[in-house]
Amino acid sequence: MDRVGEYTLKAMKKAKWYNRWLLTFIDKYLNGDILEVGAGIGNFSKMLKKYGKITVIDINRKYLNNCRIGDINCGLGDIEKGEYFFKDKKFDSIISLNVIEHIKDDSRAFRNISQLLNKNGTAVILVPAHKMLYSKYDNLLGHYRRYIISDVKKLIGDIGLEIVDIRYINWWGAVGWLFFMKLLKRTDFPENELGIFDTFGKFLLWPEKILKLPFGLSVLVVVRRNKRY
Repeated sequence: MDRVGEYTLKAMKKAKWYNRWLLTFIDKYLNGDILEVGAGIGNFSKMLKKYGKITVIDINRKYLNNCRIGDINCGLGDIEKGEYFFKDKKFDSIISLNVIEHIKDDSRAFRNISQLLNKNGTAVILVPAHKMLYSKYDNLLGHYRRYIISDVKKLIGDIGLEIVDIRYINWWGAVGWLFFMKLLKRTDFPENELGIFDTFGKFLLWPEKILKLPFGLSVLVVVRRNKRY
């Protein structure tokens, strides 16, 4: 899984337009002390610096070597076990992109995210969508599952978080995943086709800025720590 995961992260680093586009959905929720959970090789870490003071964690020590950029504070951290190098620190914002699906006890991970937030703090979480899209490549990546919106709402439940926004995102990517990974049963990431996705995404994904579509490659949820907790 580490080899496949690292290869995929390096490939996605080339999707520069998509990465910037994704941030436009969430940048207004990022401020103050920001924690990136599961930073991987740091595809987003450098971009997050302009929104606040960044701390990043990952369970892979090798990945963290790529995140040591300027004043980014990085170290080992396991959101499932609740073990972090920074001990008892709390954060104003938490961002976790394509991480929770790798965690067996995802409910515990959500609870730990909640406990890491300051009162009225905000967390942004992105997970892969739709069980029908689960493929051999998901398995190779170490994904335990894919989600629908109701799954995510159930996980949030009553753990001190309230939903600010929840939606499916990236319908164009979902079409590509369905074709390459589900129908063609690819077991390698379509890196050569990624440029096509990134180019045409500029023209095909704009409706998602004003509409919530009923499907997409991912579920994006924004939650806020309830002041009562």
